[in-house]
Amino acid sequence: MSTPNVLIVDDEADIRRLVEITLGRMGMNTSAAGCVQDAREMLAEATFDVCLTDMQLPDGTGLDIVRHIQDTLPSLPVAVITAYGNQTLAVESLKAGAFDFVSKPIDIDTLRKLVETAAQLSPGQSTEASRLAGPSPTAGPQLLGETEPMQHLRNTIAKLARSQAPVYVHGESGTGKELVARSIHAQGPRAAAPFVPVNCGAIPSELMESEFFGHKKGAFTGATQDKIGLFQSAEGGTLFLDEVADLPLAMQVKLLRAIQERAVRAVGDDVERAVNVRIISATHKPLETLVSTGEFRQDLFYRLNVIKVQVPPLRERRRDLPVLARHALQQIAHRHGLDAAPELTNSAIDLLQQHPFAGNVRELENVLERAVTLAESAQIDADDLHLDQAATLKPAAAQPAPDQSGPAAPQPAAGGDGGDNLHEQIENLERQRITEALQQTRYNKTKAAELLGMSFRQLRYRIKKLGID
Repeated sequence: MSTPNVLIVDDEADIRRLVEITLGRMGMNTSAAGCVQDAREMLAEATFDVCLTDMQLPDGTGLDIVRHIQDTLPSLPVAVITAYGNQTLAVESLKAGAFDFVSKPIDIDTLRKLVETAAQLSPGQSTEASRLAGPSPTAGPQLLGETEPMQHLRNTIAKLARSQAPVYVHGESGTGKELVARSIHAQGPRAAAPFVPVNCGAIPSELMESEFFGHKKGAFTGATQDKIGLFQSAEGGTLFLDEVADLPLAMQVKLLRAIQERAVRAVGDDVERAVNVRIISATHKPLETLVSTGEFRQDLFYRLNVIKVQVPPLRERRRDLPVLARHALQQIAHRHGLDAAPELTNSAIDLLQQHPFAGNVRELENVLERAVTLAESAQIDADDLHLDQAATLKPAAAQPAPDQSGPAAPQPAAGGDGGDNLHEQIENLERQRITEALQQTRYNKTKAAELLGMSFRQLRYRIKKLGID
């Protein structure tokens, strides 16, 4: 790995000296400029791996440096030094293309982590760093499809992977917002660190602070030992806040402070501890509307919505449907131990492409799971899809919000955005009926299948699918 070259742009000699000493002890080469014009000349004459610029300069601002680098050297990561508490300029710099920011007074550990992470993005660094930082559209989880909306989404993800800016992923329920978040994480310099997903609507409100920030032993009844929170678990990586709109207002205040200060205080602790995480949030609800009605804090929305990514619904990329269906069938076959994935006939594909799929990819997966169960052969025909029944299934967006005071709901599967209550009720009824038939026939599967009006193969599949012992 070559020695990183860092350009420091600051008109205060003591700040420049502090940064130069810190980076020099890390084995990095440094060069310094005192104004925007000098920085532009140095960027034109030499090659740098990282640029670190103050926001206030004699002949301009750090935003001028950021925009100049975006226009002329877009692969060069640039971080901004902002005055303490000036979150507005920090957010503006991230939107303009800054890799990250650090506030004054400069915390040395924070500065070291920032520069180390930024240096991994430089094309001149090691092969391993390039592998982690990419960004490669094929790295990490796969977003399938070749339609224009998906190509645009993959290109956006590749760009966002080079930034540390908070990202807000919006899309209808079932479109795969968590998969987008995982892709951003996997293609960036934090790929080797944890990706920690949390369903904000599944945590009881009275436990939220402890879950997010941890607690000390004896902090409350039942706290028999120290516990680290989600922020600490994601140290160096990414914290994915799924269904962030479900956070109660009291927790929104605490989350805002943690994001702004980059530090958390465990319940029962008297010390705030620095954390280094990237925040990606998602919801199918319109946060802008919730802000206008006072249900979501505007200042938190401003901090989360630095960069917005819109995930296209399935109806806007129907030509991707065959490849999505084949992939889903392969997963179903693998999950349930089938020798080979069933195949769709042309008429089945035609029918799928005509279906509205209000529940998006999740509804497609449910339809195919049902079809695999009901099909009499290794081929799935249009009649096996039962789309007239599937059309009655409501997407999760139409379901009432979960009661936050109740028990935690199960975490969604990777790529999903929540549960399908109607689908679960159908499975429970089916499980009960099959169990009754097995008991009635003294667990003779052939006779139970006849009693249920299905083939032996279908019954065997359903027993495994429903986890019936």
